[in-house]
This record gives sequence, C-alpha cells and structure tokens, in this order.
Amino acid sequence: MIKMISKAALIIAALSTSQMVLAESVKFETTLGNFTVELNSEKAPISVANFIRYVEDGSYVGTQFHRVIPGFMAQGGGFDKNMMKKPSYGPIKNEGYNGLGNETATIAMARTNNPDSATRQFYINLNDNDFLNASQRPPGYAVFGKVTQGFDVIQKMATKKTKALPNGMRDIPVEPIIITKATLIK
Repeated sequence: MIKMISKAALIIAALSTSQMVLAESVKFETTLGNFTVELNSEKAPISVANFIRYVEDGSYVGTQFHRVIPGFMAQGGGFDKNMMKKPSYGPIKNEGYNGLGNETATIAMARTNNPDSATRQFYINLNDNDFLNASQRPPGYAVFGKVTQGFDVIQKMATKKTKALPNGMRDIPVEPIIITKATLIK
C-alpha cells in the first residue's frame, strides 16, 4: 500500500513539475495578422517579467512596429500610431549573457547604448543576428523568447514600404502596423 501511495505521489509530483515548466506565451493580434511568442523565463526571468508587465497592463495595445529593417529585425512596443513615445516603467538589468542567441524568429529587448536601459521596446529577429549576442558584442542584447506561430506575419512586415521622419527616426512603416491585442497564455 505504501509503495502504491509513493508511486502515485511521484506521478502527481512529476505532473505538477511539468506544468510549472510549461512556458508562458503571448499572442499578439496586429493589423497585419497574428503571431505568438513563447517566453523563456528560465533563462531570462527579468526580461520575461518585464515584458509580461506591459502585456498585463495593456499598454502594448495601440503601439506600432516603428522600426522594420528587411533582413534584420522588426521593433515595436514603444510608440503609438502617431509616433508618440509611450510611458514606461524603469529600465531593467541586461540578460544578454543568458545563453540565448539572436537567431531567426527570436524576440529580444531593445535598448540604448547603456546595457541596462531596456524598458518596453522589443524586437524580433528576421535572420540570425549573431553580432547582437554577448559573445560577439558584449554585453549583448537579451533574447527572452521565440515566435512559435505566425512568423510569416513578422516576415510580411519587412515587405512594407518605410519612411524616415525629420527627427532622424528611420525605417518606419508608411502604413502603421498596430498591435490591437496582446494576450498572456499560461
């Protein structure tokens, strides 16, 4: 009887553990189509927690992909449809050394030249961009997940005509690509 109980306990414990390991995902709906990003909180806990905070507070809704460079990346999350900068929480610590690479379809934190300056902006790699990794360009840019569905939507972004603004911002899609919904999937 004790052996049966301990086997049952082991099975329940294994199931509980496997559910805890299940990755969280975010489904984005945009004016160009939908895509889903699986988050890696094991290797990038700070970046994932930060990203989820913006998803849960709803502030990614109404933002646009404001910088799209074919063969490189699509960046979003920081500006509304009128290119007005959105308010953000404080910057986070860079997790560029987490072992995740800037590979095709991965999502990473955008930042300034200050390594610990990432806030709300993110980018999705259209190609392998090894030169953004900590091993090539210390301290690197922190990857925190990967597009698991709808990568064709991101690729489609790179086919859209872009423009520059008088303030020097470039590679802005002429027709804004707006995030209309962001849903956390557990």
